[in-house]
Amino acid sequence: MSDGNHVRNAGSRGRISISTILWLLVAAIVIPELIFSAVAFRRNNEAQQTMLTTLAEATAGSIAETVDRQIAGMVTTLKVFSTSWEGDDLAGFYERVSVALKDTGTYLALADSSLQQILNTRAPFGTPLGDVTDRETAERAVASGEPAVTGVFYGRTAQRWVFNVMLPLDESHGETRLIILSQNVEALAGALAARNLRGGWNAVIVDGDGTVVASSIGWEDVGKPFFLYAGEQPTTGTTFPVTVERDGETYETVRARSELTGWQTIVWAPTSVVRAPVVSAMRMLALGGLAIVAVGVVLAWVLGRRITGSVKRLADDARRLGAGEHVEEGDYPITEFATVSQALAQASADRKAAENEIRFLMREVAHRSKNQLTVVSSIAKQTARHARSFASFQDSFQKRIQGLARSTDLLIAGGVAGVELKALVEAQIEPFRPNDADRLKISGVAFRLSNQAAQTLGLALHELSTNAAKYGAFAWPDGRLEISWRRSGDRLVFHWREYVPRVRRRGDTRGFGTEVIERMLGGALEAEIERTLHNDGLECRVSMPVERLRPETAPAKTNPAKTNPAKTGGTGD
Repeated sequence: MSDGNHVRNAGSRGRISISTILWLLVAAIVIPELIFSAVAFRRNNEAQQTMLTTLAEATAGSIAETVDRQIAGMVTTLKVFSTSWEGDDLAGFYERVSVALKDTGTYLALADSSLQQILNTRAPFGTPLGDVTDRETAERAVASGEPAVTGVFYGRTAQRWVFNVMLPLDESHGETRLIILSQNVEALAGALAARNLRGGWNAVIVDGDGTVVASSIGWEDVGKPFFLYAGEQPTTGTTFPVTVERDGETYETVRARSELTGWQTIVWAPTSVVRAPVVSAMRMLALGGLAIVAVGVVLAWVLGRRITGSVKRLADDARRLGAGEHVEEGDYPITEFATVSQALAQASADRKAAENEIRFLMREVAHRSKNQLTVVSSIAKQTARHARSFASFQDSFQKRIQGLARSTDLLIAGGVAGVELKALVEAQIEPFRPNDADRLKISGVAFRLSNQAAQTLGLALHELSTNAAKYGAFAWPDGRLEISWRRSGDRLVFHWREYVPRVRRRGDTRGFGTEVIERMLGGALEAEIERTLHNDGLECRVSMPVERLRPETAPAKTNPAKTNPAKTGGTGD
């Protein structure tokens, strides 16, 4: 007895009870919580400000990139239109451009060397037009030879706030010197609407003069100077935060500059609004920490008393499951333990079901193996009967086994759903397919075959394909083969038609292929077969009852007389 107690005590060393773990867990929660709360209160402003600034910088940079992409798209559009402008058909060019820009909110204008507008798709063709509104930007574009973007302005023709992208043209375009793409400022709404601005943050796009181009607040400020604009120009592609004081209130701003336009994206919010959620969150954090401490102490005491018994019962169920005994689901007060008990009971049921399934699969494998062996045996006998030499037998037998294997692959892939007829035809004819795709045509309605029908029809297709390769459509360089099938009432009609320049007639000896087609299709599938040898090739028409072809909708007991080809006259001696 003393040795047994010594072994049990040795095995229990280093273990602790669940109650002890719970108390340690409470301590692990409480102590770091208190430390964290003290540090968090002290560093709250710095950490939260950094996070908010980072988010604002990302938003500002993203909006600036969106604006750049939109302007770049407008420049690309201008270049495309400029290549289609030949300078002698203003009316035709106006019509083409109007159709292309319809419902896009974008308009195109042409200006001559004196910056007088020639046409503008905002107005009917032929309407007298004035000079280009932003002459300074237009002259800069003509002088530099590069595209230029205007700031926001109130267009005389548009009668609304717009901005233009201008592209200078070379002298090959005649008097036309400038092609202009104009957009309403509302087109930039997507750049702001797609951004999820929360917590009092707002976004605005301003041009190089600080005039508002677009605002997340509304369109009332468009065309007005932005009240927080101070003239700072950030480096292209970068963002930087700036704290601005206006009328006694402090604002947090983050600015990003558009690379193509020189415009600025400014994300801004009052400092008091930005920091208010932070203060509230930290207050709630402190209260929540105290609540967690109190709840943790109570739960550790309650759960410590109730867990032990449940663990012992689960251990007993696990030992019974390991021994192969049936396990029932138990009633446990703790949800997790009830879930484990349910899983153990389910595992017990699954184990029994798996054992039954394995037995069923073993019987099914044995049954299908016997059927396959019977088919192989029949193929071997029939091939040997018609073979003139061992080499001929070996070649024919190997090819027929390969054809059977291709059908078997489709049977396995299809499972109980059956085999698609088109897939079966393509699989059997693939080894004989000519390089010229025009020599083979396969068409037909979607139709699924049962496993037995696919196996039987697959052998027949292999024989037809072999004969076509030796004597028929594939034996001639310009031979053709057409395969089709259709539903006709309650029957499936399969049509095989070869076209050759001259028929190679053989003797009257019945080959294995003929017996496969007549005995297997006629016996196993109750098919009606018509074989006609025309002057330009073989025609084979097979009509089969649909009910003998379709897969079974539900598992049923296997009838050996129906699945064994040797007993249906399929490949018997």
